[in-house]
Amino acid sequence: MDEGGRAAMIAATAASAVAAAGVSITPTVAQVTPIEASLLVFVVVTALATALARDVLAAVIVFGAYSLGMAALYVFYRAPDVALTEAAISAGVTTVLLLLTLAKTTRIEHEAAFESVDYPAAAAAGLLFVGLAFTTADIPAVGSPDAPVWSNPDVTQWYLSETYAVTGVENTVMAVLAAFRGFDTFGEAVVVFAAGIAALIVLRQEVFT
Repeated sequence: MDEGGRAAMIAATAASAVAAAGVSITPTVAQVTPIEASLLVFVVVTALATALARDVLAAVIVFGAYSLGMAALYVFYRAPDVALTEAAISAGVTTVLLLLTLAKTTRIEHEAAFESVDYPAAAAAGLLFVGLAFTTADIPAVGSPDAPVWSNPDVTQWYLSETYAVTGVENTVMAVLAAFRGFDTFGEAVVVFAAGIAALIVLRQEVFT
């Protein structure tokens, strides 16, 4: 088991023991480091630039930078497998497919670098953001005994302790994705593969002028 799996197992075992002893646990709120805050700002800025850029090539390039920023954030949040997926699919395959599509089209020059803001759409997006922000109040703090990972110790402990024996995979997350949720992962792979095939068919048959 990797370091992340060992740490999760130790934390879960300690939390279960403390809870069984009747000792209250104070939730530990995760602290955002300056690097994480900088990455978050970078991701937000690149996302807005992608949405508002008039030049399609510039939007594709900025979107690739956005995906790399997200991958870096996942690394800081100790999810290297998700970071690799984000970097490979979003920053890699998706960017290449978009660039191949642009190579088959005629690039239109724009005087303005960014689109004008659609205020009704921006207001709707703002309302959606506010509504989603209210839901964060129900998200338990990191280390809270009310979090699902702690409130179901039997299930959590089973996956942490028995995953390697059942699947032979040391990384618990990868074991869940590839074994216990293998059909889900296979379905996602089929969707990505089908999208790639459809894009190639369109690129071979359509001529944009």
